[in-house]
Amino acid sequence: MLRVIGAESIDSLFEHLPENARLNRPLDIPPGKSEFEIVEHFRARGEENAIGYANFLGAGVYHHYRPVVCDVIVSRGEFLTSYTPYQAEIAQGTLTQIFEFQTMICQLTGMDVANASMYDGSSAVPEAAMMAVRATGRDKILVARTVHPEYREVLRTYARYQGMPVEEFGYDGETGEIDLNELEAKVDEHTAGVIIQSPNFFGIVEGVGNAAGIAHKKGALLIDIFTEAVALGLMEPPRQADIVAGELQSFAIPPSYGGPFAGIIATKEKFIRQIPGRLVGETKDANGKRAFCLTLSTREQHIRREKATSNICTNQALIALMATVYLSLYGKQGLRELAHQNLSKAHYLASKLPLKFQGRFFNEFVAQGNGRSVEAVNQDLLEKKIIGGLPLERYYPELKNTMLLCCTEMSRRNHMDELAEVFAK
Repeated sequence: MLRVIGAESIDSLFEHLPENARLNRPLDIPPGKSEFEIVEHFRARGEENAIGYANFLGAGVYHHYRPVVCDVIVSRGEFLTSYTPYQAEIAQGTLTQIFEFQTMICQLTGMDVANASMYDGSSAVPEAAMMAVRATGRDKILVARTVHPEYREVLRTYARYQGMPVEEFGYDGETGEIDLNELEAKVDEHTAGVIIQSPNFFGIVEGVGNAAGIAHKKGALLIDIFTEAVALGLMEPPRQADIVAGELQSFAIPPSYGGPFAGIIATKEKFIRQIPGRLVGETKDANGKRAFCLTLSTREQHIRREKATSNICTNQALIALMATVYLSLYGKQGLRELAHQNLSKAHYLASKLPLKFQGRFFNEFVAQGNGRSVEAVNQDLLEKKIIGGLPLERYYPELKNTMLLCCTEMSRRNHMDELAEVFAK
C-alpha cells in the first residue's frame, strides 16, 4: 500500500505533524493475547461478579429464564438481512418475523393491531399519550401514581414541549389500586387519555374495566400499560382499553444493565392511522406467493413531515425477534404455566411477610418493614447472597420502610425462606 501511494515508510505518512505531536514510543499497553488467553481472562473477571445470587428485585426489569435456543435462532441468516424492511424483496425474514410478532402481541393484549415494536416500555407510554391527543383532539393526560415512576418521568419529558398537560391521580392506601373517586373527579372535557398500569408498580392487578368506564363516560381514551409481560399469560387481556403499551423485557431479553429492551403499542383498528412507527402486512409477490411488506409507516422519514404521528425512526427488530422466538417456544399453554409459577411463588413468599397492600397481585408485592430500615434488611440479605427488593421511599415518600419484592420462576423455596427469616429479625 505504501508503494502504491508513493510513501517510503509508515513514518513518512506522519511527517507533516509537528515532532511534539508524535508518539515516538510503543503504546503503553500489554502485549497481545491468544484467543484462549482472552477467553480465560474474561471468564475470571466474570467470576468476580455476583454469580449465584438469588434475585428478588423486579420494578420493571425481571429475572426470567432465557431458553438457550433463543440466541441460536436469532443468529440465523434469515433474520440478518442486508437492508432494512423498506426493501421487501431481500428482507422477507425480518418482515415475516415482525408480522408474527404483531400477531402475537394482538393475541396477548386483545387489541386489533400492533406496531413493529417501540424502543422500550418507557418511550411507548408518551407515544400512546400523544396518540390519544391526536385521536380525540383534546390535550390533557391523566396518569396514575401507580404507573412506574420512571415511565411517568419520561412522559413528563415528552409532554414538556408538546402543549400536553399531565396530571396525576392517587391510589387507595388499603388496596394499592387506583383511586377511582379521584380519577372520576379529575376527568373532564379536556382529557384526551387516562393512563393506568396493570399489574401496577406495586404489583397490584387493576380493574381495567372500571377505569375504562370512567374515562369513556367523559369521552377520553384509556391507555393500559404493563411492565411484566408474563402476567399477560394469566390475566384477562385488557380489551376494555383503547390503547395498550408496554415492555417485553420478560420475554427472553436479559436485564443487561437496563437495555436494550423492546416496547409495544397495540390499539383498536379505528385508531390504526394514529399508531406510531410502522406495521407489516401480508401480500403476494409477482408469482402469487405469500409475501410481506411494510404496509403502514406514519412517520416523518416517509416524507410525511408535519403529518407524521411520531419522530420515532426505527423499531427494536432484533430484540422483538427474541420475544417472538420466546413466545413461539412457550406457546399459549406454556406461557400460562409460566405465569402460574410466578403467581404461586410470589404468594408463597408473601404469606411469610407483612404486606402493605391488600389488593390482588401477580408476582410483585410491597412488604412492610419490621422496624429496621429497608437498606439494613437488604444488606443482611446480600451477606446471604440474596439480592433483596426495591426501597419504595425513593419514589413514594409516604411509603417509608417498605420494599417492593418480586418472585419469578427462578425463585427457589429455600431462598424465599431465608429472605423471610432475615425480614423477621
